[in-house]
Amino acid sequence: MFQKILIANRGEIAVRVIQTCRDIGIPTLALYDPSDRESLHVRLADECVMLESSDSFMDYEAILGIAREYGADAIHPGYGFLAEEQAFILACEEARIKFIGPPASVVNAMCGKIEVLAVARAAGIPTVENSPVSFSADEFDALREAAESMGYPLIVKSCRGGRGPGERLILSSDRLEDAVRRAQGEAQAVFGDPQVYLEKAIVPAHQVGVQVVGDSHGNLIHLGAREGSLIYGNRKAIEETPAPCLNADQRERLLETALELAGLFDYQNVGTVEFLVDAKGQFFFTEIKARIQTEHPLTETVARIDLVREQIRIAAGEPLSLTQDQVDLQGWSMSCRISAVDPERRFLPSPGRLDNVRLPGGPGVRVDTYVYSGCTIPAEYNPVIAKLTVWGEDRQMCVARMRRALEDFVITGTQTNLPWLQSVLNSPDFLEGGYTTDFLSHPFEYVDVPEVHLRDLAAITAVLYARRNQMFNPTVPERLLSGWHRSSRRLPE
Repeated sequence: MFQKILIANRGEIAVRVIQTCRDIGIPTLALYDPSDRESLHVRLADECVMLESSDSFMDYEAILGIAREYGADAIHPGYGFLAEEQAFILACEEARIKFIGPPASVVNAMCGKIEVLAVARAAGIPTVENSPVSFSADEFDALREAAESMGYPLIVKSCRGGRGPGERLILSSDRLEDAVRRAQGEAQAVFGDPQVYLEKAIVPAHQVGVQVVGDSHGNLIHLGAREGSLIYGNRKAIEETPAPCLNADQRERLLETALELAGLFDYQNVGTVEFLVDAKGQFFFTEIKARIQTEHPLTETVARIDLVREQIRIAAGEPLSLTQDQVDLQGWSMSCRISAVDPERRFLPSPGRLDNVRLPGGPGVRVDTYVYSGCTIPAEYNPVIAKLTVWGEDRQMCVARMRRALEDFVITGTQTNLPWLQSVLNSPDFLEGGYTTDFLSHPFEYVDVPEVHLRDLAAITAVLYARRNQMFNPTVPERLLSGWHRSSRRLPE
């Protein structure tokens, strides 16, 4: 096993990796930059070093230099940043520092999204329709010709990374140029590569991911399917497992297909095979994400498996700790991403100091976070500050627990999406489990608010109004401080 693990990431995923390392007795080395000095991962790690590079967590040469200087023999990249950077993985191998994630050969194969789709299609697996080539920033005419040939609606997608930066839905040709320009600009800024390709959009659809885990001994298992169809700004807001859009037969076929796909590429370590499911229940392969994902606590909750621990064991050359026959998925799990954004201002980031943080608890509730009362949310990074995950025996119990946990979650000092998430959890369409990827693109209905809640809200509003008007701090009005009033109250001599 490893002597020391450097965590080349920040925020809640860094805290998550530190927790597992502490459980199995491996010292950790955390990195931070000046804006992230107060983050919880800095306080929990055995050692911490400030990144002085202007490229921060993207400067892998600086990170490798710190690893060598402080004696780290392994690096966990978390997700984002360098998690899928082949050059970084090769540099780790050259420095004889173990990269805790898929090997460079697997990551390199997954980065070729068009080639991955071609391999899957050749194996008889249904895939989304896509352009056979990608396009750079100066090839818009060729891209437009391909778009007209494929027909609308389309999705322009970055050749690097997952869904999110570098992705745009295009409903008609008049929006093509602007969407492509924005997608390529984001891809260049985030991934350093403006290359994009086109994918035929399936609208509406369900977005489903299958968690797979493989080792270097040829063992490969799946840990169920998650649905992440509730998306705003190309980012998932609420996810759950098992995927409510699938019946038992569809689920079994999709899980088998996911294992077949991962086997085509000799997949190793933790990853997710992603599909789109249309209104008829047909599924189409889209891509494989070669990293641990943000939503991994969902799978850990129903499978009762520590995926970070599995990552570390696999990277150390050990076999999987269980076989497919031993996988036992129980109950239902749901996760909400808590972000420092302002829903009333189109979800603009809302960084700042947190005055008070109170985390929810109770049966079946888990919170992954790096914040605490008095810390500061930096403006430089992704605004996700916590992941709230709950478990229940069935979906009804799971939803009830999530609603209770969101009500108990308190963050003051900056705006968050907590009230907005509560409104989604109160939507009849969500409660029925029939939502699709376009659910959050238009206004949705809420269930009626109980009268007792309206009564409590009225009382809270009255108290707040009174406090703001200083009724709890009585003062003497200026008019009573005049000479006339003072003289009228003077005792006779």
